Amino acid sequence: MSRWTHPFASAIFLQCVAVSASHAVELNDVATDIDATELAQLNLDSYNPDDDEAGLDLYLDVTLNGASAGLTHFYYRDDQLWASTNILQQLGFVVPANNAEAILLNSLPDLKIDYDARQQTLNLIAPLDILNLNTTVRSTRTNKRPQATSSSGMLLNYNIYGTQTQDSTKSLSAYTELRAFNKLGVLSSTALTSANSGTGNNSDWDRHSVRLDTSWSQSFPDKLITVRAGDILTSALSWTRSTRLGGLQIGTNFSLQPYRSTTPLPSFFGTATLPSAVELYVNGLKQYNGDVPAGPFELNTAPSFSGAGTAQLIVTDALGQSTTLNFSLYDAHRLLQSDLSDWSVELGTVRKSYGIHSFDYGSDIAASGTWRYGVSDRFTAETHAEVTNGLSNGGIAGTWLLGKSGGILFASLAGSESQGQKGMQYSANYSWNNSRFNFGLSALGAYGDYRDVGTQYGSAPARRSEQISTGYSTESMGRFGISYNQVSQSEGDKAQFASAYWSKSFGRKLSLSANYNHYISSAENNSLYVSASLSLDRGMSLSNSVQHTDNDTLFATDLSKPASNTGGVGWRAQARHRLNTGKNDKDSTSGVAELNYRGHYGQIQAGIAGNGGDYSSYASATGAVVTMGGGLFATRQINSGFAVVSTSGIADIPVSLQNSAIGTTNSQGLLLVTPLNAYQENKIGIDPMQLPADLRIDKVNINATPTERAGIFVNFDIMPVRSASVILVDSSDQPLPLGSQVRQLSNTAVPATVIGFDGEVYLDTLDKHNVLEITTPSNDICTVSFDYSKQGDEIPLIGPFVCHKVQP
Repeated sequence: MSRWTHPFASAIFLQCVAVSASHAVELNDVATDIDATELAQLNLDSYNPDDDEAGLDLYLDVTLNGASAGLTHFYYRDDQLWASTNILQQLGFVVPANNAEAILLNSLPDLKIDYDARQQTLNLIAPLDILNLNTTVRSTRTNKRPQATSSSGMLLNYNIYGTQTQDSTKSLSAYTELRAFNKLGVLSSTALTSANSGTGNNSDWDRHSVRLDTSWSQSFPDKLITVRAGDILTSALSWTRSTRLGGLQIGTNFSLQPYRSTTPLPSFFGTATLPSAVELYVNGLKQYNGDVPAGPFELNTAPSFSGAGTAQLIVTDALGQSTTLNFSLYDAHRLLQSDLSDWSVELGTVRKSYGIHSFDYGSDIAASGTWRYGVSDRFTAETHAEVTNGLSNGGIAGTWLLGKSGGILFASLAGSESQGQKGMQYSANYSWNNSRFNFGLSALGAYGDYRDVGTQYGSAPARRSEQISTGYSTESMGRFGISYNQVSQSEGDKAQFASAYWSKSFGRKLSLSANYNHYISSAENNSLYVSASLSLDRGMSLSNSVQHTDNDTLFATDLSKPASNTGGVGWRAQARHRLNTGKNDKDSTSGVAELNYRGHYGQIQAGIAGNGGDYSSYASATGAVVTMGGGLFATRQINSGFAVVSTSGIADIPVSLQNSAIGTTNSQGLLLVTPLNAYQENKIGIDPMQLPADLRIDKVNINATPTERAGIFVNFDIMPVRSASVILVDSSDQPLPLGSQVRQLSNTAVPATVIGFDGEVYLDTLDKHNVLEITTPSNDICTVSFDYSKQGDEIPLIGPFVCHKVQP
């Protein structure tokens, strides 16, 4: 090769390398396939002695503020490093875009440069104010949206209660809810039936039944909307009243996405010059720890606290240097997140005589609408309107977070017009609290003839109400609090009272409390209540209380042991003695003895109550009956979601809920599992170690997500299999060679397996009659046929079977 050819080839090679390296920088790729020696050689080869003014071209492995930036092109001139504007912008530096010439790295303010010529590396540490880095976001907020489903089924909730007095007067009442559900929604109807029987000639039963509520509902979780038709309750705010209607309701339902938070959550901002570890403490408790790269970062988390609090964000960089950032917080549950809406619209006729008549509705159509909107994370606006024949009502309200931790201020103003009469209502309140102190002030008042839709068929809103309260909590002295209340239902009808309370817990077993109510407008109603509660062994508890008024003093002692949630027997015994101070009143003694049992099929309770010389007995039963998935189940009352678990007809299979044993399947291979959280994942599993050896299962855990007040069918596909360890021998009664291939000619879909020691092979897809083909390592082929038979639950060992050679 001539001396001119070598420089020419080197120039072409370096040009290709330069283009590739420049392209790698533009894509922010890291060159990991070039070691330090190759990089140094590349940089030496790129030197052009005829271009002293331009300097030496270098391709360096760059680390910027602790993060690798890959292979980057620089100029080495006058013992200094230079870089083009384009390269510096790609690295993240803030430089003028119109600067066409190379920029001296040492000219950048406060830039620390560590150039290793031998390793051909460049370590840069730059202040963040000359860098344009993306903000790193770390979030612990979850917004899972599992797909909820509902199967078809029906259930009947019941609550039966009966009493009998000493003179044989009897009463019996039953509250029932009949519910049907499928993918189209939930249809529910509740009713109350009562019967009473007197004594003597009036011993006949007087029966009465009344329908309470009947409604159909369907929810759309992706849109956070629930539609309800039938008997509905209108949506209400803190300054409005709900009204029972027979009609249609459409509105927001945040419970359809229970993992989503609707209240404003704090965000914490910081910067890190080097890769750093971040720790967040709220009121001294660690809420988060993690890592962030160099640059600005944002931490989105949902800390657990109430009211005012303080947060410390500790940033520790790679050199061990720590920086602490302090934040003031206030958790405001009354606020909505910015741009979040909560609305409801109702249309129907007012329900009258509820609980007395089954079908008593007004003749006039009424409409109602409510809307809440998060204008910002510190302000939520509200509005509400109602209209019916001869009446219209509307108002606005707002909730403010004052400053960063100044408490919550709320105010509302509403007006109405009814048959030419106008009225107004105002309300306002302010509250502030932290882990120790709380303060609240509220007022509500009405002027003129203020009316809402509920007034057309019931009582009018209160004319005036004011309250002020404050409390303080200490570790040594307990909790204290005082309040003042004033309520006026009408002009001249005013009730004023003040109260004070104290409570203190001594460890986990003993707690004391005291409460005093002072009625300013009626001193005869003043009362003092003192109680002590003691937790005993074996789940028992003892409580004693004294209540004193101007007319009497009541002493009470209560000893109880509640039934466990998992089932069992509970009991309660209470004794009360009243000392009367009135002239015509006598002292009295009363007591209660009660026994209850909670089981898988429901709960029953029975007791005897006595007062002086009079006695009465009572009993109750609560539970539910469910039909779903081809089974009929008796269980406790169901007010949420549930599941029917199927194990493909196989009985006595243990089932767990959230890794806790819940029961075993019945003779049909079914088990009712309750309660489940609606629109949330509920882990249902079976223990494969408890399954017989001849069963095969694809899944041992399934996440069940039912809809609200409905059931879901969960099927574990368990299949019985014919399995055995088969001993195969040759015509000389010797075990077939290790590693011989076995194919089932009677079941060609099954892949081949191999023979183990002593001629044994395990097969789990056998038929009643089986034909096997065996290929030995020496390529000899033989066949064997046999019938499968099994006794007991263990995997049988069958054989030996002689494998007959196949003649070529």
